[in-house]
Amino acid sequence: MLDKSRLWRLYKEKNDQWAREQLILAYAHLCRYVVDRIPVRTSAAVSYDDLIGHAIIGLIDALERFDPLRQVKFETYAIHRIRGAVLDCLKTMEWVPRSVQGNEQRIRQAFAEVEAELGRPAEDDEVAREIGISVDELSAILADVARGSMLSLEEFVLGGDPPTALVDHDSPLVAAEEQERKRLLTEAIESLPEKEKLVVSLYYMDGLTLKEIAKVLGVTESRACQIHSKAIIRLHAKLARYEDLLLAAA
Repeated sequence: MLDKSRLWRLYKEKNDQWAREQLILAYAHLCRYVVDRIPVRTSAAVSYDDLIGHAIIGLIDALERFDPLRQVKFETYAIHRIRGAVLDCLKTMEWVPRSVQGNEQRIRQAFAEVEAELGRPAEDDEVAREIGISVDELSAILADVARGSMLSLEEFVLGGDPPTALVDHDSPLVAAEEQERKRLLTEAIESLPEKEKLVVSLYYMDGLTLKEIAKVLGVTESRACQIHSKAIIRLHAKLARYEDLLLAAA
């Protein structure tokens, strides 16, 4: 196989379809990488192969849109395109029930209100009391959210449109905004309880799957997924407040 830089030139300058196919093969591993790290469980409605198929569509889309002259690695750009394609598939199939989405919003709001009032991470009993349910009921809702959640941090870091943000990285304004978002995210992560902070670090920084994280923590995979969801709910609540402050200052 030719080296990737030559394949890119052939494809982009001459629309060489053989080069395109070779690039797809060279980067196909990114599809499995992304699907394995999306915290969802497959079912009769959506199989692992379905997700891989949509991931490949995202990879092809990334190949067609990518500009090799930009100062960004293709892998970085492609991962966000692939992830977006898989999440679009799940949303289209209504994989996440509306009831779960509603509960996710309720819990996120409760975490935000309690933590804003107390100035520290909220405990489960405090959040349950805010919503008006028992701790056991909160745990059950968190388990449902964990199974159905598609929450992640990339949308906040990259302003809701990862591919565009990455391509426009040479814009000083975009770069400055991205740096500010990353700073706020780092600050928010530091405020998490230790176990949730560890899960976020292992998942997003070290690239471990939830199954691997469960082994590190000595818990079940479903429990690791629940801890991940609680951490992301906390972070989204905190980062939403930052967004409100940024908008108010604009």
